[in-house]
Amino acid sequence: METSNKTLLVTGGTGSFGNAVLKHFINTDIGEIRIFSRDEKKQEDLRIELKNDKLNFIIGDVRDFDSINAAMRGVDFVFQAAALKQVPSCEFFPMQAVKTNILGSENVLEAAASNNVQKVVVLSTDKAVYPINTMGMSKAIMEKLAISKARDPRITKRGGVICATRYGNVMASRGSIIPLFIKQIKEGSPLTITEPEMTRFMMSLEESVKLVLFAFDNAEPGDLFVQKSPAATILTLANALKELFNANNEIRIIGSRHGEKMYETLCGKEEMSKAHDLGNYYRIPADMRDLNYTKYLQTDGPRLIDQEYNSDNTQRMNTEELKKLLLTLDYVKNELNS
Repeated sequence: METSNKTLLVTGGTGSFGNAVLKHFINTDIGEIRIFSRDEKKQEDLRIELKNDKLNFIIGDVRDFDSINAAMRGVDFVFQAAALKQVPSCEFFPMQAVKTNILGSENVLEAAASNNVQKVVVLSTDKAVYPINTMGMSKAIMEKLAISKARDPRITKRGGVICATRYGNVMASRGSIIPLFIKQIKEGSPLTITEPEMTRFMMSLEESVKLVLFAFDNAEPGDLFVQKSPAATILTLANALKELFNANNEIRIIGSRHGEKMYETLCGKEEMSKAHDLGNYYRIPADMRDLNYTKYLQTDGPRLIDQEYNSDNTQRMNTEELKKLLLTLDYVKNELNS
């Protein structure tokens, strides 16, 4: 995708993903990067850290259509990363998740359609597949909103593209389990594990950016992209970190939290029946038929299969493999050096 002198807007741009993606684009020929978020302190810290004239910091909230619509004027590309992501918090305050993850995403998509944005990538989660918690349910609706808006004539008639990416837990991202375990190790506290055999996909922040950039470069309207990722049990993760930090902390089993699953799913059975295997990624095309189904006669299309892609049947990492992966993370390296 040609980015020379173009304008990119990143909603939730002061979060973990926003920080990583703007650092990718800041040294390219892109003309302007707009960081849209509610957190003035994080914006100020980022402005001081990066000191770059390409960056334009905008305080606003995706829940407020007027603020996101104003920020969208003159924008060519959008990465929609603004979200409430903490599963237990969304369980206790579900309407807040609805307001940000559903209504806020609709505001972003509508503003993009109204302002002739060329390409939008929305960021989703494995928790949106067979969702049992509010965060996953709200993200699943966000995906449906993106596919619906991808059909909008205001988008399609000018060749615009709206697509989605879906990935598992980003390792060492803000509020995730790796920073918690490292904090507990350094404090000499027990490492609190919900369920030892619970599995989670292991994906670095850099890989999440690469997934979004792959979608950015390759998506057709309504596409959803998933990166193939290894997984590990929570107990293996805890033991790998203990070995890296030469720690002997107790491991304490505390039981699952509100809304947690034993394993997460990146592609459901229905999606795997039509997924295109692209090597490192799966591409799940949207069903772009209209509501007049009598016009369509399917004779050789995909048939539903009884196989999903989840953190229980993907490549399983052992402790040594996970230690090597952890040592690629800047956060872990910095904590080891400190």
